Amino acid sequence: MYMRKVLIAPSILSADFSRLGEEIKAVEAAGADWIHIDVMDGHFVPNITIGPVVVKSVRPVTKLPFDVHLMIKNPELYVEPFAKAGSDLITFHIEVEEDPVTIIKLIKYFKKKAGISIRPGTDVKAIEKILPMVDLVLVMTVEPGFAGQSFMRDCLLKVTELRKIFTGDIQVDGGLNDSTVAEAVKAGANVIVAGSSVFGTKDYARAIQQLRGGA
Repeated sequence: MYMRKVLIAPSILSADFSRLGEEIKAVEAAGADWIHIDVMDGHFVPNITIGPVVVKSVRPVTKLPFDVHLMIKNPELYVEPFAKAGSDLITFHIEVEEDPVTIIKLIKYFKKKAGISIRPGTDVKAIEKILPMVDLVLVMTVEPGFAGQSFMRDCLLKVTELRKIFTGDIQVDGGLNDSTVAEAVKAGANVIVAGSSVFGTKDYARAIQQLRGGA
């Protein structure tokens, strides 16, 4: 069985935005490994969140890696701003119409790690050719766009399929909690994005510990 340290990446989409810096410090103190930042443009997904200026403003509050998930059209236009704002890993969707190879090369040009994401309805075959170029694959286990959705268990079949052909990080995002995370890890995932299951609790350390326990 594939074994790799399981990393917990709380999604600030579920944080209290009026206290964002404090929230990030709190999950770092609670044992988080990465900070997951969901970027939405109202076009690729029906929601709007944050831009590079917010990433830049919270960069000084933590040394944890910033894991930026671009759920946007034209991601090539925003790689440079997010890279310069302090992102460590930039993930975009294969479903955008742009050439993925060009976008990956741009991310690498700015010396950042590159990730590719697939929505629940997208087959692993869509990304097979570019797997050697990326550091991470993000398998969405909900339809991207809003926090708090229910976990789509069928998506774990894609995680299992990916783990047979990809040695990098496999991240799952959507509906993860202490009961579903064990299934995700068993399937081959090693990076767990958790939003409301961390920020929706009163005890972040206990929530993160439970996620690790579930793993």
